[in-house]
Amino acid sequence: MTRRPFAGLVATALAAVLVICAGCSTGDDATVYGGSFTFVSPGGQTELSYPVDERKPVGTLSGPNLDGNGTVSVADYPDDVVVLNFWGSWCGPCRGEADDLSTAANALKSDGVQFLGINVKDSQSAGADFLASKQVGYPSIFDPTMRTLLSIRGYPATAIPSTIVLDRQHRVAHIWLDTVTADELTAAIAPIAAEK
Repeated sequence: MTRRPFAGLVATALAAVLVICAGCSTGDDATVYGGSFTFVSPGGQTELSYPVDERKPVGTLSGPNLDGNGTVSVADYPDDVVVLNFWGSWCGPCRGEADDLSTAANALKSDGVQFLGINVKDSQSAGADFLASKQVGYPSIFDPTMRTLLSIRGYPATAIPSTIVLDRQHRVAHIWLDTVTADELTAAIAPIAAEK
């Protein structure tokens, strides 16, 4: 009787434990790997704010435009504060916050703030119908496989809806891991937009 398969299983399990432990943190909410943002569980918090000197970029976020016309990317909005909202037409809380997001997007647009939706785990027709019914005036990336969301290292795939505010250098400045109101958005984003 050979014991090699068991040894292989033990080695695989040990490697998995090391990977899991490597992701644990007792301090900062962001870890730097090659200068990019990595989300670390906030220990039950649903709202996080990052001081200017601790902000890290999310990298290139782009994907097909939900409306079917080309692609849309964070890079399309240089020097703008970009507000990323992860949503799905199937998500009740997403439907509940849609009007607040539109209100805040309209109120902050003149301050150089661009909202960008990221439609996840959805069909293109259901997502487009949702945007039309809610009269959403900003674009959305169509991300049915959550490729765009999962490109943000460590970001919880179950956090739908959630919203990330990127400063003018497209570094993570603020996160909500839950629904958000127009007043909360405006109060948090206006100071970020006013930064030099």
